[in-house]
Amino acid sequence: MNISLISKIFLCWMAVAVLGACRSAETAKEVDVCVYGGTAAGVMAAYSAKMMGKSVVLVEPTRHLGGMTTGGLGATDIGNKFAISGLSRDFYRRVGKHYGMFEGWTFEPSVASRVLQQYVDESQLDVMYQYRIVSAKKRGTAIETVTLKNAQSPETEPAIRIKAKQFIDCSYEGDLMARAGVSYTVGREANSVYGESWNGVYLPEYRAESSGTHQFPDGVDPYRVPGDPGSGLLWGVTDAALAPHGSGDQIVQTYNVRICLTDDPNNMIPITEPENYDPQRYELLVRLFEAQPKDWTVNQYFIWSIMPGNKTDINNRGGFSTDMIGANQAYPEADYDERKRIVKEHEDYTKGLLYFYITDPRVPGILKDFVARWGYPKDEYPDNNHWSPQLYIRESRRMIGDYVMTEANCVGKEVVTDTIGMAAYTMDSHNCQRIVIHKDGKDMVKNEGNVEIGGFGPYPISYRAILPKASECTNLLVPVCLSASHIAFGSIRMEPVFMVLGQSAGVAAAMAINNNTGVHDVDVTKLKELLRTNPLLDGSTPEILVDDSDVSQTESSGNWEVRTGNHYKIGYMYCSNTQKGTYVSFKPDVKVSGKYRVYFHCPHEAIRGEKPVRIAVDIRSASGMDEVAFDPRENQMEYGSSGSFSYWMDLGVYEFDAGQEGVIMVDGGKSRGEVFADAVVLVATNCS
Repeated sequence: MNISLISKIFLCWMAVAVLGACRSAETAKEVDVCVYGGTAAGVMAAYSAKMMGKSVVLVEPTRHLGGMTTGGLGATDIGNKFAISGLSRDFYRRVGKHYGMFEGWTFEPSVASRVLQQYVDESQLDVMYQYRIVSAKKRGTAIETVTLKNAQSPETEPAIRIKAKQFIDCSYEGDLMARAGVSYTVGREANSVYGESWNGVYLPEYRAESSGTHQFPDGVDPYRVPGDPGSGLLWGVTDAALAPHGSGDQIVQTYNVRICLTDDPNNMIPITEPENYDPQRYELLVRLFEAQPKDWTVNQYFIWSIMPGNKTDINNRGGFSTDMIGANQAYPEADYDERKRIVKEHEDYTKGLLYFYITDPRVPGILKDFVARWGYPKDEYPDNNHWSPQLYIRESRRMIGDYVMTEANCVGKEVVTDTIGMAAYTMDSHNCQRIVIHKDGKDMVKNEGNVEIGGFGPYPISYRAILPKASECTNLLVPVCLSASHIAFGSIRMEPVFMVLGQSAGVAAAMAINNNTGVHDVDVTKLKELLRTNPLLDGSTPEILVDDSDVSQTESSGNWEVRTGNHYKIGYMYCSNTQKGTYVSFKPDVKVSGKYRVYFHCPHEAIRGEKPVRIAVDIRSASGMDEVAFDPRENQMEYGSSGSFSYWMDLGVYEFDAGQEGVIMVDGGKSRGEVFADAVVLVATNCS
């Protein structure tokens, strides 16, 4: 054998060895369940599958878990707390515990991060940070593997391939879903597609003197030189023509950053000039100031919600605010580099907006002084320059799956029975574009796409809405970019609901593995029963809820009326003329003997008056009869905008025997003032 032949053999052997090493690096993990996207929904999905006894990996493309829940959205949008169940409710209970309350619906980002980390630690969850999907390989209709690359060094770090039996896409963008070849849509459907009224292009008439409805008042000139179209449009205004009302397009509702600031001087970093600052971006804001000189209050320009710890959750309000209208249109289908650029644009715009308020001489003094009191908190996002790492992706891709949730589901015209969670928020869309219209002989700027339609109660979400079509993929669940029309998604897309759906997806994935089936063959009846009887997936005793609308478990006497508002479930019982013999009784069905802490729900509308109120509650338990009396207005412990909604009053701990009828009764004869009865809940403290 000559030297040349030996060299060739050696080189071939080396090539095979290197190739084998690369393949080994690419096939680093094999698990039962792979969850892509470490949003709050992703954490709950991964935790649930792990609690069901499965091996799980959670893949998060950034350094941070929690998405918007830890990214500044501390003023939780709920709609109706009855809709929130299982681990999602447990999350808000844990947040409440941190603040010394039963439930906490307003919170600091760092507190939300610590609470979500508890689920990771308790389940010893395997989390892969800073890895993003580049491809998915399927065998037939099943995903076999996904390939990931390091987000920081995709060109130099070896790819990692994950093999799993079931996959769950919990990203806001639906990147796994898209790479798996699942059908999806981007933008707004025409109303005609699903027989809806509130989808598609929408530009109603607003009163001309105020921008509080996320709109410009009439007459705000869109041109750089007022009255001169030849001078060009101001920054942020598009030359797109207004399409017919209700028509469809590929435009998505705008994104923003939910801003966390503080007015604590000991925890404050001053607002300074950001990168790429350009005051011309805010010329429309100056014209808005000029157009409404009587509306120079902060709530015309921001939703400035106060959080615990002297912090904020600042959201969009008015014609020109934190929403960077139109800047996000490429985001859903953009590559990772383009998305990074869009995120940076939003950061520059938002930081620039704050800086503009405190430095530009054209800003009214009352607004300048208010914003100047605030700065970036030292103890939030320390590894991201104290700025939220999460852009608010209100809407991106939406799957077209086995079943499409539509407006008919929201308003109760169509009710599904394969329920895996509830939604309750208004049909909500932020503006989609900023255009020029011609009205009363003038060109003027208007925002288009804002929709806020409510007035309906909690409604069920179909299991089929988180499933791709069976012909496309049989081992994927999509609880975030779920199958819904634009306007129905606007109601469903709340963080607590995403967590509920994430838990359902995690449990369903485990059930499919147990039964060696695809996700379409999961027995939804058994899934619902498991979520009902073991909502925390740890075998603990489920809490017992009785609402005033549960006719088989309530009884009343006297002049009560049903009212609606920020109540629990459907409405609440109200009486302004109580006397002896007036009462509402709640009769919980106790199946496990033990001690339970009893909570009484206090709806906002019933506690916002100024007249003295005394609610007397009689509690009949295994140990006899007890009476608790309280003024509900003296016990509110919430913060921010959610603090004006409702809360649970702690009535104490009582012993209840299984099968023995316990009674929690609002006694009108012993009460005074405007009395109410909404719901009670019993939470087990020591049961056997």
